[in-house]
Amino acid sequence: MKYDIRLVVADDHEIFLDGLALMLSRQEHIILVGQASDGRELVELVNAEKPDVVMTDIKMPRMDGIAATRLLVQQNPDVRVIALSMFDEEDQIVEMLEAGAKGYLLKNADKQEILDAIASVYEDRVYYCKSTSAKLAGMIAKSKFNPYKQKEVITFTDREQEIIKLICLQFTAQQIGERIFLSKRTVEGYRTRILEKMNVRNTAGVVMYALKNNLVREEDIL
Repeated sequence: MKYDIRLVVADDHEIFLDGLALMLSRQEHIILVGQASDGRELVELVNAEKPDVVMTDIKMPRMDGIAATRLLVQQNPDVRVIALSMFDEEDQIVEMLEAGAKGYLLKNADKQEILDAIASVYEDRVYYCKSTSAKLAGMIAKSKFNPYKQKEVITFTDREQEIIKLICLQFTAQQIGERIFLSKRTVEGYRTRILEKMNVRNTAGVVMYALKNNLVREEDIL
């Protein structure tokens, strides 16, 4: 990160919240400006501190993360929200995205992924957790959430479209190269350009973009 990001975190589990806050407070370019233990406290804190990014649990007392997110993006259009969820909360993740969240993470995400997600949403890019399940990908693809509808239409070459489909099928660069007779290094170069064009950070982002923009069909990859 080359910039300082003002951050607020919220979770009703004190041990998890304190551990997350401690880790984030030690990062050079992150300024932790507050912690909240429920949705109402979160809304009040954001209104007072005006952070750049909010990381919030979905299930919290008094006001859940979905209602809080909906209110936050209405009152603070520039704030970027990242949902924190358990592995079995697919429905709620979709609701968070539809409420205005810019990304989501499973609570077992490692430090580097957490930092990647914060940087991505700060840069106004959607972040999809790299552990996104096929079920959740399908649910998001069918949902009202579509961050691409107001973006410039991006064109892909035939070779890029071929590689996009194989990435969505979870093929590695080595496997893709063997299948279409290219070197692993060449495939990795294509993958990097595809990620840049789509403005995504990982394979989950490629899958979501491809599904939302009809580059692949759900029944062919999920």
